[in-house]
Amino acid sequence: MPTPPRSPRVPAATSRGVPPPQRRASGRPPRPPVRRKRPRWAVRAVTALSVVVLASAGIGHAVLSGLGSDITRVDAFKDMKNRPRAGDGMNVLLVGTDGRDRISEEERRKYRLGGAPCHCTDTIMIVHLSEDRERASVVSLPRDSYAETPDHTDRTTGEQHKGHPVKLNAAYAEGGPQLTIRTVEKMTRVKIDHYLEVDFTSFMKTVDVLGGVEVCTSEPLKDSHTGLDLPAGTHTLMGGQALQYVRARHLDGASDLSRMKRQQRFLAALIDRATSSGLLLNPLKFRDVTQAVLGSVRADKGFGTDEMLALGRAMRNFSPSSSEFTTVPIGQMGYAVKGVGSTLKWDPAESERIFDALREDEPLARPRPKPKGPAPVRVPVDPRQIRVQVENGTRTPGLGKRVDDALAATGFRTTKVPRNATDRAVERTVVAFDPRWDRSAKSLAAALPGSELRPVKGQGPTLKVIAGAGFEKVARVRPADPPQESGTVVRGDEVVCGKQ
Repeated sequence: MPTPPRSPRVPAATSRGVPPPQRRASGRPPRPPVRRKRPRWAVRAVTALSVVVLASAGIGHAVLSGLGSDITRVDAFKDMKNRPRAGDGMNVLLVGTDGRDRISEEERRKYRLGGAPCHCTDTIMIVHLSEDRERASVVSLPRDSYAETPDHTDRTTGEQHKGHPVKLNAAYAEGGPQLTIRTVEKMTRVKIDHYLEVDFTSFMKTVDVLGGVEVCTSEPLKDSHTGLDLPAGTHTLMGGQALQYVRARHLDGASDLSRMKRQQRFLAALIDRATSSGLLLNPLKFRDVTQAVLGSVRADKGFGTDEMLALGRAMRNFSPSSSEFTTVPIGQMGYAVKGVGSTLKWDPAESERIFDALREDEPLARPRPKPKGPAPVRVPVDPRQIRVQVENGTRTPGLGKRVDDALAATGFRTTKVPRNATDRAVERTVVAFDPRWDRSAKSLAAALPGSELRPVKGQGPTLKVIAGAGFEKVARVRPADPPQESGTVVRGDEVVCGKQ
């Protein structure tokens, strides 16, 4: 008999109010009951998950029953056999399809959505909700990932296929949700419990009904393919512009990896907007949101009203720091496959570490100690990209080394060979820089409170710090944008504007 998808497990109390003792399959003792909290989900599935957030606001079972009937159901787990073992927590496969055939001609022209629909997955993420409901882990799976399908029947032609290499997003075109799930399970050995699918239309409507979502960028974002054109700063994006933001793939050489980083950033911002503004606590606004978007959501048959309500109750006090995001680690870019094209080959050891954490219900990243003192200053350029030569502009012995060590400790690439400046009577610390590297200079000056920026044409890429008598300390800094390398884990509070 096939194993049906599991419902989220919410411990039921005995008649005495105490849960019965249990042992986990791994032999480990059960975790003590804890308060359950609310997570941050994934970009395209936010429509359906808005219902979960609303449930936590106290919306009743009768209201949700009516809403659940608006969701199109798919038999995503029919006749599945030989599946991975079930772990603790719940795993949801979130899939975004392009769905441009459902968008008006005017919107297609305005937001550069021309071309025929690909009938494939535009976004693929695994969301793991921990057993104790204190953590949500989101793992993005690049659409161009090298994958091998299991044996299956082509959903268009009915033809029987042996397993063969494909790009991951092509599994949907061949076998729909079921083949997508089977392929992901084969690649990750993570059992998928629920399936949610959302298209462009529901994404845009969700953002519009919420009144827009705030995003921030430390540098201009311009993509001729999608029409995205954002200057540096903070912006409130409505539905169409938000779609351009999460779809843009031609802003830099990172292509899909850069796009997934923005999707994760936008996801955190969208859910923060939905849960902190009070909009979803208003029954009328709740009705508007759900009526506008649920018609284009597809979910497995097991994700029903009871599951929504149980999840909503379990996630009431979730915070941004309780969510974590990563992209599966890539071992080889441009891995050529005959008949498939250029793909992304996962790093076997590092990706296994990520998926093992999901299977064992463990955090993707090690717990970080709470930093002491003020929060790091957000800067436009990562300190690791800034080369610095330190000079001692005073007669104080060892000042140059002290400044060099402190800058290196906060991430700057110092020469580690400080020297004495020509002028040894400098009062105010100076950051000398070539005007071509002005953003790097501003980032360095932020680490040296009270310093003076001094442009020097022709100096080159190495910045110079002349430590003055007024030097007091080096402030901690961090890049405004989290690192985009695959495998890097960031928390929700690291990617929401103004909450870092």
